[in-house]
Parts: sequence; C-alpha cells; structure tokens
Amino acid sequence: MGLDDRDALRMMRDAVDPALGSDELIRSFYTRWFATDISARDLFPPDMDAQRAAFAHAMTWVFNELIAQRAEEPVAFLAQLGRDHRKYGVTQSHYDTMQDALLTTLRSHLRESWDDKLAEATHDVVALVIGVMRGAADAETGPPYCDGTVIEHIRATRDVSVVRLQLDRPLYYHPGQYVTVHVPQWPRRWRYLSPAIPADRGGGIEFHIRSVTGGMVSTAIVGETKPGDRWRLSNPHGALHIDRDGGDVLMVAGSTGLAPLRTLIMDLTRFGVNPRVHLFFGARFPCELYDLRTLWQVASQNPWLSVTPVSEFNTDPPWAGEYPDVQPPRGLHVRQTGRLADVVTRYGNWGDRQILICGGPEMVETTKAALIAKGAPAERIQHDPLTT
Repeated sequence: MGLDDRDALRMMRDAVDPALGSDELIRSFYTRWFATDISARDLFPPDMDAQRAAFAHAMTWVFNELIAQRAEEPVAFLAQLGRDHRKYGVTQSHYDTMQDALLTTLRSHLRESWDDKLAEATHDVVALVIGVMRGAADAETGPPYCDGTVIEHIRATRDVSVVRLQLDRPLYYHPGQYVTVHVPQWPRRWRYLSPAIPADRGGGIEFHIRSVTGGMVSTAIVGETKPGDRWRLSNPHGALHIDRDGGDVLMVAGSTGLAPLRTLIMDLTRFGVNPRVHLFFGARFPCELYDLRTLWQVASQNPWLSVTPVSEFNTDPPWAGEYPDVQPPRGLHVRQTGRLADVVTRYGNWGDRQILICGGPEMVETTKAALIAKGAPAERIQHDPLTT
C-alpha cells in the first residue's frame, strides 16, 4: 500500500512527533548521518537543538498531510525546502547519505513493529521526501543566495535596530515575504527577517530587527552590526498578502512585526484606489513605537490608511532619552494603552476584514485567538509560520 497505508503513516508520524517524545529518534538520525558523511556536519551550526526541533516539526506536519491524503502542500513545501537548502551548500551526495540514515533510523526505532507493509510505507515516504527535495534543488538554475553590504545601522530603540544594505544584485520578492539571513557574527546560523521596503531594482533593502532574550543572532545584529559587514540572504518565502479586491484590511503589528506590513502598505501607495487599511502598531513602551514618523507620513498622504499606536505601558523608562524621539506630528489616532489583543478586539471582531498579524509567536497566537473568540473567521486571518 505504501503511501496509502494510513496505519503505517500514523506509526511513523508518532515516532517523529516531538510532542510524543521523538528526541531520541531525531538525535539518532543526525548522529548516524554525520557518522557516515562527515561533510554533512559542516552544513549545520554547532548547537543542533533548533535544527533537530525544526526537522521533527516539519516531518510531523508532512506525515499529518499524507495521512489526510493531501499531497499538494507537502510536495510544494518539500520542493521549496530543497531549493532553499542550496544556500547551505547541500549537494546531491548529501541527499544519498541522508536518505540512508533516515531509513536506517526509522527501521531501527520501529523494529518491534517492522513488517513488509511498514517497510514499504517507510521506503516510499523517505523516497518522496528526499526525491522531491533533491529534484527541486537540481532543477533550480538561479543562484541560491544573494550577498550584500551593510551601509547603515540605526539603533532606533534599546532593543530595535534598522539595518540597510546594498545588495550585489537586486533581490526580487513579493511584498510581505520574508528571507533567511546569515550574518558574519554567527556562521551557519540563519535567521528569518522580513524586508521593510518593497523590492528595489537598485538592490537596496532594509530590515527591522529586535533583540530577543536568548536570541544569539538577533542580539549580535542589534549590538554588533556595523557598516561594511557582509550579509547573505536566501531567496524569499511566505505568502502574506493583501487582496485588493478582497475588502478592507486589519493589520496588527507587534514591534518589528511591523516590517512586512509596512512593505505591503508602501506597495499599496502605488495605486490610486485601495481598500481601507487600519493598522494597530504595538510595543511595550511609547518610545518603542520606533516607526511612527514614517507611518504618519504615509497616512497623511493616503486617506485609506489609519494607524493606531498601542503601548502596554503609558510612560517611558529612564533609558528612553538615549534614543530618537518617536513622536510624530499631530494627525495619527490617539495612542491606546494595553495589550494589543485587548485593544484591537475592543473595537469589535473585524470579521468583515482581511486580517494580517505579525510579531512574536505569543503575540500572534494571543491576538488570533482573541479575534476568533470575538467572531472573526479563522480563514480570514493570515500570519507567517510561528517560529521562535
């Protein structure tokens, strides 16, 4: 039965599911792979915890989709994964050793239940995963990444930096998409960042980065980036978008989650007629609403845009004076105080809007849940994958 054997697929899904304790299996897979192919170890950072977790979650999702007999999205996901992995230097021989290691690890872990049916299903799943990734990578002819030079680093707040780069070649992406970024301070570690401006034919690009507690890459970017640094950017991902014929829009941005929404707003300014857009831009302190001046400038010239600033606290901390004043001229909505989810839902359920939420995983989940509880349809809500 192979890929049609749902019982076998469930058995493999449960084996790799981190919620069911797959740590030993995932660790064994990487240990076996690196032991048989030393060159594969050089593709990954020294600390493998995040990589192992990401792999386990991805495989669990693929198995769930296959169990539901939905192949289109997993194939598209795996193809994108294969294309994207070119930036690490993955070669065709790496796929060979990865396939052998994954098959061997699953067979070893499931040995008590191993029979011909499970063997066939395991072989077919691994062949699908590796085959799609390998084929997509081999078929791609464009460069796997784009390099650029930091030309400006602005400390907008204590925890937020605005970094502008000049790329060696233009990088084309749709407004709302994100890329993975590699910085010199942390070799082989890639971080997801969303461009804060639409794609520029001249090769300019801007990122807004918030230093996250425990986040080694974001902390290094905010604290150590300087003009002249060379960054490497992957090809774009993501499908966050606005349907200009799909009705009015609610946007909710927490801190630097503003970046992709800002890009979408700037792209809309190219058109004479747009749906109404209401943006709630939130931070902890008023001084951390770092881009209000830009938003004021855009809103003052585009009557379809409304911006409501939101801060959890009503007053600034003592260190606020060390950073630029973020207050715009009069004209924006009065700043509200409270949690973003509470302030947004105070206005209603926004069920008639296209809803886009960007920010930290906790803020996105909380705001999404609050909107759904108020009656907003879940299918109308967009956000990027929730990564930490």
